[in-house]
Amino acid sequence: MSVDVLLKMPLQDAPSAQALFAYAQDLAAQQGCTLRLPPPEPTTCCGRGCNGCVWEGFFAAAMFWREDAVMALRQTADH
Repeated sequence: MSVDVLLKMPLQDAPSAQALFAYAQDLAAQQGCTLRLPPPEPTTCCGRGCNGCVWEGFFAAAMFWREDAVMALRQTADH
């Protein structure tokens, strides 16, 4: 398990986001690092593909979460 793998993991749908979150949390546990909670999945999508869909916001938040997790994991690995 490595941070480089985390950076390469796809983030394109709910299952890939769940896999990314789980991988990062497992990596953090191995390193003795605590990450903040990942963003919750949306529950209000109407499924019509709206411009500005709640899923767009979720994936933006998930990308930010990954960046934050990578920084925390790298800082922990450096110490």
